[in-house]
Amino acid sequence: MTTFDDRSLVEIRRDLHRHPEEGWKEFRTTALVAEELDRLGFDLALGADAVNAEERLGVPSDDEIAAARERARREGAPEEYLDYMDDVTGLVASKRYGDGPTIGVRVDMDALARSEATDDDHRPAREGFGSTHPTEMHACGHDGHTAIGVGIARAFDAEGFDGTLKLFFQPAEEGGRGGKPMSETDHLDDVDALLALHLGLDEATGTIVGGYDRPLSNAKIDVTFDGEPAHAGGAPNEGRNALQAMSTAIQNLYAIPRHADGKTRINVGQVHADNAQNVICEEARMRVEVRGEDADLNDYMMAKADRVVEHAAGMHDVDFDTSLYGMTTTFENDQSVVETVMDAAETVEAVDQVCGRSPFGGSEDASFLVRRVQENGGVASYVGIGASNPAGHHTAYFDIEEESLDIGVDVITESVRRLADDL
Repeated sequence: MTTFDDRSLVEIRRDLHRHPEEGWKEFRTTALVAEELDRLGFDLALGADAVNAEERLGVPSDDEIAAARERARREGAPEEYLDYMDDVTGLVASKRYGDGPTIGVRVDMDALARSEATDDDHRPAREGFGSTHPTEMHACGHDGHTAIGVGIARAFDAEGFDGTLKLFFQPAEEGGRGGKPMSETDHLDDVDALLALHLGLDEATGTIVGGYDRPLSNAKIDVTFDGEPAHAGGAPNEGRNALQAMSTAIQNLYAIPRHADGKTRINVGQVHADNAQNVICEEARMRVEVRGEDADLNDYMMAKADRVVEHAAGMHDVDFDTSLYGMTTTFENDQSVVETVMDAAETVEAVDQVCGRSPFGGSEDASFLVRRVQENGGVASYVGIGASNPAGHHTAYFDIEEESLDIGVDVITESVRRLADDL
């Protein structure tokens, strides 16, 4: 059985990097973190106790979930915690150190569905901690985020603060699938301040961004077109071509007018049609994403995309179905928290540049947790921790400088202490 006890944050990060797990499959990661935080005296909410399981988005099939659980067992996941989770991943851990406010820290755990570079130009491959799962990779730093979460728990175990610490180890950030169901629990009801964090984002190690602002609202939509097969040479008129409907939809999705009120985006990221070349296509599937600078603009793009899909199907006499794979919303950081993080960062020796608020060009489902805390009267910020990533996020050569792990722990723990004193 694997354990994190007595392992450094770099060792933990490298272990997780070798064993990446996609969203809703993070059984090994969750179980190992739960074991370590249990050892440190945290109260644990695991699996369906950590997220609203009925609100999960983009959940893999039962067979995929079962295979992921079994793989986690083979790769050393502690049995006690693995069994408790059943078929749902995620962890909320809390510990009271004093009578002061409750401060939350959110980190994400999941990997991406992509292959990692295996040549010597890539440090994880060169130094022996590249992914052992051929189609999964930590290409966005979530292995480092998880290690930082463990490091924060350890730091407060050595020296507490006047308040309660609540750590949110969130599953399924990629695709915007896990933040909403984690936010729709009562775990955030008593959180007075929340810090979310992200490594890298093209910032150098030693740089701290007090708050990334206004991520784009986002929705990912799965679309299936169902037609009728026929022999493409002998009886093409008897078929109803799902692929033709999908092609029509793709062309017109990209033609949706952008909105004058703010940023809007659309992309078709995946397409599938498995028929042979001499068969009129009976089924075609695609995954579409839309984004908007705010929720209203995102809704505008979704409505336009739905209309395009409906009429493309009608034009080619095929049926269609759409389902929501994932979604995010947007937020603004609280200036008081941004300033607290900046002040805390100035006290950390390894930090050499401190920035204030910065726009966030992508999307992030921590948005649901941030919004929930703010709606309850609390404050929050989404903190950037530079890590000198040598290649872009979500690419095969993504990596981080591991010095950033201790910097992240030091900045966040000092920020938590200061927030507890100020609130």
